[in-house]
Amino acid sequence: MKKIILASGSPRRKQLLELAGIPFEVVVSNIDESFSPEMDPFQVAKYIAEKKALSVQKTLVNGDAYTIIAADTVVVLNHEFLGKPADRGEAIHILSKLSGKIHHVITGVCILSGSYKNVFEVKTEVEFFPLTKEKIEYYVDTYKPYDKAGAYAIQEWIGAVGIKSIKGDFYNVMGLPISGVVAELEKLHHQ
Repeated sequence: MKKIILASGSPRRKQLLELAGIPFEVVVSNIDESFSPEMDPFQVAKYIAEKKALSVQKTLVNGDAYTIIAADTVVVLNHEFLGKPADRGEAIHILSKLSGKIHHVITGVCILSGSYKNVFEVKTEVEFFPLTKEKIEYYVDTYKPYDKAGAYAIQEWIGAVGIKSIKGDFYNVMGLPISGVVAELEKLHHQ
């Protein structure tokens, strides 16, 4: 099997690949993650994941010799894209919007291996309990979720105390639908 490259600096994605027992190396893509505001929010994650994978493939000497895994996670509430908060005020604003509501966490994954390319997404539905202003401020001030889509990480305090229900893949909300990735790698290995 080809050497696997994770095209992400995310400690959570790294942790999930390690959990699955997959040997890999990290090569971070430094792409511009912008996208057209006209783009359907449900397509953004796949679009950015593919950009990351192609960018890393180009930077590697003999990029076709590797299997590259790239991912991007977005949070969508009623067709509104909720990205990474720029600061404390924006993080509080985003979490206030999510309070008491159901939203979707979508992770787009791109697996590139030579001329083979598979881009897919996994969607998970998450519902928060109503969150008090105090809980939101405590979470933001303690955990500083500025590098997280939707201003939260499910594996942190807010996930333990604030989430009412989750339908779908828990690990997808962490940033990588690891069972789906493993299934794709197994298919690729048996081609």
